[in-house]
Amino acid sequence: MTVLDAVLAFAVVAGLLTLVPGLDTALVLRSALTRTRSYAWATALGVATGAMTWGVAAAVGISALLAASEMAYRVLTMAGAAYMIWLGASMIWKSFRRGSLQHGPAGVAAPAATGSSWQGWLIGAGTNLLNPKVGVFYIATIPQFLPDGSAPLLMGAVLAGVHCVLTMAWFAALIVGGGYARRWLSNPRSLAVIDRLTGLVLVGFGGKLLGDGLPSRA
Repeated sequence: MTVLDAVLAFAVVAGLLTLVPGLDTALVLRSALTRTRSYAWATALGVATGAMTWGVAAAVGISALLAASEMAYRVLTMAGAAYMIWLGASMIWKSFRRGSLQHGPAGVAAPAATGSSWQGWLIGAGTNLLNPKVGVFYIATIPQFLPDGSAPLLMGAVLAGVHCVLTMAWFAALIVGGGYARRWLSNPRSLAVIDRLTGLVLVGFGGKLLGDGLPSRA
């Protein structure tokens, strides 16, 4: 298998994974619909940063340690679960605190919610980095696409970069499409519903991670 063959084959696998709706897609879509465009792009870049970090970690063996060490995997899983549950619960709480459902007719657009680009990047990167299943995906797939004689670190970074490019292309479509959809969805009632649905997804995903992280009983 040549380097080009490996890159193309991995691109197919990574592309299919990117199109499957998941937590990262929910975060970016929510940012596109309820925040500014710069915030949405920062969230997308944060997710890509996390994916790139996991890819390089897999190439140098850090993710292999997570896969081999049950304790390390459980610690990171519990941390990720707590973070996602907190993030989702805070979204739900803030949507009720704003009293969005009590004001604003459906046809009146609300201004974009405030939030710095740095905050968006931190949320995107933190959510991805604290999800050990991303690391497990890389450690399971990247070794399968390393041509004989290639440098593992360099090739791992290239493959992770391919995944990041595909991810950003998909997020670009979501952000642009979300910008147009915001014209119809950017009223206080709709924004509150979006925040609550995204919050429920985060809490649900965090709960699932929490269940995975708890020791199994014989």
